Amino acid sequence: MKKTFLILFIFLNLIVYSQNQLPNIKLKNLKGEFVNTNIDFQRKDVVYVYSFWATWCAPCVQELDAISEVYGDWKQKLDIELIAVTVDDSRTEKRVKPMVNGKGWEYLVLLDTNQEFKRSLSIANVPYTVVVKNNKIVYVQNGHSPGGESEFFEKLKSL
Repeated sequence: MKKTFLILFIFLNLIVYSQNQLPNIKLKNLKGEFVNTNIDFQRKDVVYVYSFWATWCAPCVQELDAISEVYGDWKQKLDIELIAVTVDDSRTEKRVKPMVNGKGWEYLVLLDTNQEFKRSLSIANVPYTVVVKNNKIVYVQNGHSPGGESEFFEKLKSL
């Protein structure tokens, strides 16, 4: 069973890498404005980190909290923008804005309530991170390990 899961995980990551570009999907931000995932985030040499999360996912919230503590330093050292993409559905979507405001996260938050963006990248579960630079997917990470932010930042700097 573990081998099957590992093979499936590798296969899904290969699909994302072979896709190599973000799909062209419109999502709403917390202000209700639409943004396009493949058009609105194309500044040259900016590292875009798409963090897929949900309000009900404790590791997701832990990851975004941990990154929030160091995000200011990251932005000083690297041209980076973190985009937190919530996969909360229409029933739990109402929890997103209060949580983001309560946590004080400075990230752009996009709502993927029908999970179209998540499905288009073949993401099975959250937390899941997709790193894009110059319109190309350059790194993916599945899951969160507490304290792994510095290792993740080193990876971002190497891109």
